[in-house]
Amino acid sequence: MTATGQARRAPTSGDNMPAINGDRLWADIVSTASFGGADKGGVTRLTLTEEDRQVRDWFVDECRSLGCTVETDQIGNIFATYPGEDRSLPPIAVGSHLDTQPQGGRFDGILGVLAGVELIRTLKETATVLRHDLTVINWTNEEGSRFSPAMMGSGVFAGASPLSKIEAVQDRDGTTVRAALEAIGYRGEILPGHVGFAAYVELHIEQGPLLEAAATEIGIVTGVQGVRWFDVTITGTEAHAGSTPMDQRDDALVAASQIVLAVRDIARRHSPGVGTTGFAAVGPNSRNVVPGSVHLQIDMRHPSDTGLDQMQAALEQAIDALDARIVLDRIWSKQPVVFDLLIVDAVRASAGALGHSAIEMVSGAGHDAAHLAGICPTAMIFVPSKDGLSHNEAEYTSPEECARGADVLLQTVLQIDLK
Repeated sequence: MTATGQARRAPTSGDNMPAINGDRLWADIVSTASFGGADKGGVTRLTLTEEDRQVRDWFVDECRSLGCTVETDQIGNIFATYPGEDRSLPPIAVGSHLDTQPQGGRFDGILGVLAGVELIRTLKETATVLRHDLTVINWTNEEGSRFSPAMMGSGVFAGASPLSKIEAVQDRDGTTVRAALEAIGYRGEILPGHVGFAAYVELHIEQGPLLEAAATEIGIVTGVQGVRWFDVTITGTEAHAGSTPMDQRDDALVAASQIVLAVRDIARRHSPGVGTTGFAAVGPNSRNVVPGSVHLQIDMRHPSDTGLDQMQAALEQAIDALDARIVLDRIWSKQPVVFDLLIVDAVRASAGALGHSAIEMVSGAGHDAAHLAGICPTAMIFVPSKDGLSHNEAEYTSPEECARGADVLLQTVLQIDLK
């Protein structure tokens, strides 16, 4: 409270603005890394597992202790809302995700959620009252590791994927999304898409080397490149490795290897596109048996739809040229996204007001913000990743870098609140 006993309104430009507590934010990063923590300092917290339940419980308890109302929708997205002055206004939303890759890092995703919690603490302890409610969100299954597609919760919320179809998706053990949600107690009753937002801003580590290479503190993210996922099934003939002549083999793994190289070469020809074969299952996977089947999972990305079309066409041509039985299935795609210019401008102004160096960039990785951009004004803030590493136990962003990003997030929210 102020000296007069009145709550302080969100400050205008030039006022002394509140700042987050970087030590407190870092303590949260360290403590939440224990949920699924690994010996090398990383985290394995696959979506809708017991470890995911534990960190969700922490998030819910912490937000309720700060005076938030907490709601969960039917796809497991969690919305923690801190009240503003005018409850009739749509909330300003921030957030990201709590799930990780197998042997992933402790910053990817969760930084955006923890920064949102820290924003609420800062508003509360400085008695700063926003006009809008502030909602901090944990989106379900952003990573897409246990269940596909990625960005599942935000996709259902934004209407990109039907709830019934996503609930029926199974992991490799045959567990459905709905069953997994129910098992950890996070299948809510609220229909996804139950609320609209005035804006959505997501803080995230870059997951790449550009900021560090440019010795720059903040990435002003103007959009997200498009992505297409493909499943490839190659069928050969299993045979004895010792008695089958080389010219009579129908080796599925040889054809698969040619596809892997083709993905690499296609991406190189379509810069700044990228292509990755990230999964391979070989059958029967025995030393002395010629492989009879291979399943590949391919990820292709490009900032333009035209680039993605060209990369897909080149992949199809490369497969058609092979003398093998191959089925190519495009299982998921997300168009390139351009973020809202006004929200991007607010990020730029906030970084400048705080004296942080900043550059504009397009996100190479997919994020929940890409879905939110289709339903409300959206932008993202990046902070550096040491050596460009992510989806890796060695992933690291320093306490100072995390704090800078959270402060830019806070000032961006304050700017949006004044519009």
